[in-house]
Amino acid sequence: MCGIAGILDTRGQRDIDRDLLERMNQSQFHRGPDEGGQHFEPGLGLAHRRLSIIDLSSGQQPMYNHDKSVCVVFNGEIYNFPSLRKELEAKGYAFKSHCDTEVIVHGWSAWGEACVEKFRGMFAFAIWDRQQRSLFLARDRMGIKPLFYSLLPDGQFIFGSELKVLKCHPSLPTKINPQAVEDYFSLGYIPEPKTIYQGVCKLYPGHTLTITQGEGELRPNEYWDIPFAPVPFSSKQDLEEELIHRLREAVDIRMVAEVPLGAFLSGGVDSSAVVAMMAGLQNEPVNTCSIGFDVKGYDESIHAQEVAEQYHTRHHVNTVDPNDFDLIEELANLYDEPFADSSALPTYRVCQLAKQRVTVALSGDGGDEHFAGYRRYRWHMNEEKMRGLLPDTIRQPLFGFAGQIYPKLGWAPRLFRAKTTFQSMARNPIEGYFHNFSTLIDEQREQLFSGAFKRELQGYKAYEVFHHYAAKAPTDDPLSIVQYIDMKTYLTGDILTKVDRASMAHSLEVRVPLLDHKFVEWVSGIPSSMKLKGQQGKAIFKSSLEPHLSNNILYRDKMGFAVPLARWFRGPLKKKLYASLFDGGLSATGMFDSKYLEKLFDQHQSGQRDNSAALWTLLMFNESLKSCE
Repeated sequence: MCGIAGILDTRGQRDIDRDLLERMNQSQFHRGPDEGGQHFEPGLGLAHRRLSIIDLSSGQQPMYNHDKSVCVVFNGEIYNFPSLRKELEAKGYAFKSHCDTEVIVHGWSAWGEACVEKFRGMFAFAIWDRQQRSLFLARDRMGIKPLFYSLLPDGQFIFGSELKVLKCHPSLPTKINPQAVEDYFSLGYIPEPKTIYQGVCKLYPGHTLTITQGEGELRPNEYWDIPFAPVPFSSKQDLEEELIHRLREAVDIRMVAEVPLGAFLSGGVDSSAVVAMMAGLQNEPVNTCSIGFDVKGYDESIHAQEVAEQYHTRHHVNTVDPNDFDLIEELANLYDEPFADSSALPTYRVCQLAKQRVTVALSGDGGDEHFAGYRRYRWHMNEEKMRGLLPDTIRQPLFGFAGQIYPKLGWAPRLFRAKTTFQSMARNPIEGYFHNFSTLIDEQREQLFSGAFKRELQGYKAYEVFHHYAAKAPTDDPLSIVQYIDMKTYLTGDILTKVDRASMAHSLEVRVPLLDHKFVEWVSGIPSSMKLKGQQGKAIFKSSLEPHLSNNILYRDKMGFAVPLARWFRGPLKKKLYASLFDGGLSATGMFDSKYLEKLFDQHQSGQRDNSAALWTLLMFNESLKSCE
C-alpha cells in the first residue's frame, strides 16, 4: 500500500515548490516506508510513498509510459492486472515491469477515462497526461482507499492520501465546516464528500475527477454504482453454491503477494468465512491474528480460537489491557479530523499485532452491510411493518406524543427502551432509520450546540445526507435502501476509514474480499428476504457457510469490537474528560452550550444515564481540534 500527493497549477505553469511537495509526501511516510519518488514539470508536481508488495525490485513510482508523456502515482492494488496486461500487450503496449501500476499507465493510453472501468481492486490514483494538459484522479468503487483534494484560492489544486498531506500546504483553508460538525455529532464520522474544513473534499467512491490546466474547472464523474439488479437462480442450494464460488474467487485474487500474508480473525462470521476460504486455497497454514479483551462481555477471542483450530492456522492473540486508552491522542493524529468510533482502539492494536508477522492481511469488512447483519436492519424492518399499519395522519402525532412523555431508559434492555422506538415511529422511514443509530439524536444536538453555532448551520440537519442517498438508491425495496445508505456512508466514512488509518499507521496492507465490486454487484441482487429472514440477519450467507463453519460461529449473537467507555469515564478518564469539556476545552469554543455539557457529564458520573457514546464523541472532537492547532 502507498501514499500519493500532488500539486497542479490550474492557471498556468508556475513553478511548484519542491520542498513543500516533499513535506507533503513525508507527512504520509507511514503509508509507504520502502521508497519515495517525485515528478516535476512546469506547473505540476507529483509524489509517492511506496510499500512494496508486488514486484519488489521494480515498480517504483511515479511511473511513466515510453515517452514520459503519461505519469502515474497510485495507491492500492489492481487484482486483475495479469489479464489486463495480456490485453494491452495484444494491443502493442510493451511492459518494463511486472507490477500492476504499469497497467494503469498503458490502460490510460488505450482506453482513456474508461480505463477505470477495467480495474478490479482498491485504488486511488492520479494520471498526468502532458499532451492533454490534464490531471485525472480516480477512487475505487467502494471507497477502500482514500483521496482528499482542494482547489486553493490561488488556483493551485492539491491532493493526497490523507488530510494531513493537504494540511502541510500553508494556503489550505482551515475554517471549520459547520455542516461537517453536525454530521459528526450525528454519525460519529464525517461522510463523503465533506471534511472538517470548508473547501476541502474527499473524492466520492466510484468517482473520477478531471482538471485541465488552464481551465481550472473540476469535472467529477460517477463511473459505478451498486446496481441491486435481481440475480437469476433456480434454487436456494444453487444460490448458496454460487455464493461460495464467488467468495472463494474474490479471496483467491487477493492472495497474490511477494511478502508475508495473513488474515484478521475476530471469530465473527465474516472474518471466519474469509479464513475458511484462504485455508482451502493454500497449502501452508494461514497466519491469523486476533485481539482479546480482559473484560467479560467484550472478548471474542475464544470463538476465533475455535476457527483457528478447525483450519489449523498459525494463530496469534494479544489481550488488550482493559485500560488501553493511551492511544487517544495518537488516534486524533491518525485520523486528522474528528472520528468517534471507539473500536478504532482495538483495530489499531490488531493491525499492530498483524504487522509483526505479515505485510498483507485480509479482513471480513463489508459482510454486515451487504448481507443485512446489523441488528438495526431488524429494528428498521420491524418499524416499517408498524408504519404500514397506521396512516401518517394518525401515526405521527400518536407516536410523537408517546415519544415525548415516555421516560428515557438508556440503562435498560432495548425491550424497555420504547422512547427511541416511539420517536422513530413518528418520523418517516429514512429519518427514523437515521434516528435509531445517531450518536446524539436531533433533540440532543439541539441542546448541545450554542445559539451562535446553530445560526451558522442555517437549518442544516445531518439526516439530509441519508435523504440524498435514499433518493439516489437504484431500488425501492425498504431494506435494500437502508443497506445502500450504509454502504455509501457508514461503510466508507467509518469502517473503511478506521481500517485504512489503523493499518497504514503500521505500514500494513489490508485487502477486503467481501468488497470486491463483482461480488458486491452480485450480492446486491439477492432478494432482501434471503438476507434478513425473519429476525435472522445474513441468512443466505450463513446457510451457505454451514459446510465450512460450525453453528456456534454462524448463529451466535453478534458482538463486534467494543471498549468499556462507561467505566473509563467514571474512573481513569474522568479527569481527562472533564478537562476536555470545561478546562479550556469545548465549553470555550463557543460552539457548545456549557450547561448541556455539564448535564451530560453529571448524569454519567451519577449513574443516572450512560452518556458514554456522547461523551466519547465530545472527547475525540476536542482531541481533533487540538491536533489541528
